[in-house]
Amino acid sequence: MDDTDRRILRILQADCSAPVSEVARQVGLSASPCWKRINRLQESGVIREQVAVLEPEALGYGLTVFMSISTGEHSGEWLRNFAEFVSAMPEVQEFHRMAGEIDYMLKVVVADMKAFDAFYKRLVDTTPLTEVTSRFSMETIKQTTALPV
Repeated sequence: MDDTDRRILRILQADCSAPVSEVARQVGLSASPCWKRINRLQESGVIREQVAVLEPEALGYGLTVFMSISTGEHSGEWLRNFAEFVSAMPEVQEFHRMAGEIDYMLKVVVADMKAFDAFYKRLVDTTPLTEVTSRFSMETIKQTTALPV
């Protein structure tokens, strides 16, 4: 990966719908070599996916919750079942297995406290957990999907 690839990635992170001709113009290439570079970045897995980033509140999702979860169970089978269950919950935007004092961290987006309560009950009714701590976001100050390339 060279500097041109990095410039292409910065442009696409800001707007993945930019036409190849515009990306090429910005990095000083013609469209065909730029298109080939973008395809190579996709095929190699550097560009994982292209998505539209939606405004949660415009769609009725006004509450973001960060949940720390500790469990007494650490077997491979338990982890697979837990990962499958949590990954299937549409409210979960991020799901991380952690090192340190907590085992898992979830970012959950719901409409309101009532919706979070229903989510929480589904989570704890299905899976035995040792400790669950929820933190409620009052304001999003920075949110990005862009990596510093």
